[in-house]
Amino acid sequence: MTQQKIRTRFAPSPTGFIHLGNIRSALYPWAFARSTGGAFILRIEDTDLERSTQAAVDVILESMQWLGLTPDEGPYYQMQRMDRYKEVLALMQAQGLVYPCYMSVAELDALRERQMAARQKPRYDGTWRPEPGKVLPAVPAGVQPVLRFKNPMAGVVAWDDKVKGRIEIHNEELDDLVIARPDGTPTYNFCVVVDDIDMAITHVIRGDDHVNNTPRQINIFRALGKEPPVYAHLPTVLNEQGEKMSKRNGAKPVTQYRDEGYLPDAMINYLARLGWSHGDDEIFSRTQFLQWFDLDHLGKSAAQFDEAKLRWVNAQHIKAMGDDELAVLASAILVRRGFSADVLADGRLPRICALFKDRCETTVALADWAAIFYGAAIAPTQEDREKHITAAIAPALDALAAQLAVGTWDKPSIAAAIKTVLAEHGLKMPQLAMPVRVLAMGTPHTPSVDAVIELIGREKILEILRSR
Repeated sequence: MTQQKIRTRFAPSPTGFIHLGNIRSALYPWAFARSTGGAFILRIEDTDLERSTQAAVDVILESMQWLGLTPDEGPYYQMQRMDRYKEVLALMQAQGLVYPCYMSVAELDALRERQMAARQKPRYDGTWRPEPGKVLPAVPAGVQPVLRFKNPMAGVVAWDDKVKGRIEIHNEELDDLVIARPDGTPTYNFCVVVDDIDMAITHVIRGDDHVNNTPRQINIFRALGKEPPVYAHLPTVLNEQGEKMSKRNGAKPVTQYRDEGYLPDAMINYLARLGWSHGDDEIFSRTQFLQWFDLDHLGKSAAQFDEAKLRWVNAQHIKAMGDDELAVLASAILVRRGFSADVLADGRLPRICALFKDRCETTVALADWAAIFYGAAIAPTQEDREKHITAAIAPALDALAAQLAVGTWDKPSIAAAIKTVLAEHGLKMPQLAMPVRVLAMGTPHTPSVDAVIELIGREKILEILRSR
């Protein structure tokens, strides 16, 4: 027999922007599908009409595209599948798997209050569940019923979770779930099962906030004559304060990290480690991640987001990235800031990236450095000016300008000119280099001053030194 093809899914609800905790629930099913030669499906669960927005859908699609989490199928939208859900509901009614319940919200609330007062678990009591020999209440006039699923009343629903291990729930702890509202629209747990059946999902990898839904969904699967998929419930991602990551608790949209200059592969690297590991490997490529990924090394405890660690991971990926690739990213940022693409294409940008990438945590920081070489204003602090641009150093700066005005314009010649001025004026390198850096770059701390001067260009550096 050939092994069944792996099919995973990511099924977000577009009721708010997608943050890192959400997108991790896309990363692992995507990686599992890719690592096994399977298929990854995107499904938008948009049945909450009051809270779902197109803007939230757009951010989901944009975030996944940026990170390269490309689905093989979809996006499918639940609201476009209503006819299919109603078809299955009708089938279940015909088979006696569901029943109409006329209990009003007020009656249900009163029932729960009585149960809680008696220290019982609040739950629907089966008033309208038909059983042999049972006399049901009179149907109230003018009331549209909900449809409830006839959950098994005995036995155990169990599954071997790929993260949490064996989980068993007694059916007597589950009440009869509402699977269609009075207006006939189906509810979440029912739609999910129909979708997973129709889309032939083999593995459901999702957050552990869905664990309580799983036994109900398994029972609906089996009532429909289908075996449920394999489940893996991921522990929560916590924010830096140890709270569940959420918009309410200050989580940022995934797209904001793109705008702040993070690399997609660095985000994949960091997110992968928020709940999965491959030995002690901290920095790895997307290719390595997909070669290594499996469900057996998913973490069992909550992972905590650490922005400083994310910035470090991003810095490592920037250092490892090719200068030409970085130049493309930096150029795009600079063009958005109003710099001319033609000017940026003068050949200097890859060399600027090579010079500064080791000290940058984001591509935005890299673009900040590059912008100076293309005319962005600099603003040295008053303290740096007073400390480094002194009357005592002025003769040496004039002498350097004179040396740089002649001769070959390359790094060795510039280094030789600096050495000549140092010798003539009895100075050490920092005494001359720091004032030049402050004047040219706005800070006393830059890479090698001869390399900086060479990239600035003869005309511009002479203007800077002479007009201080």
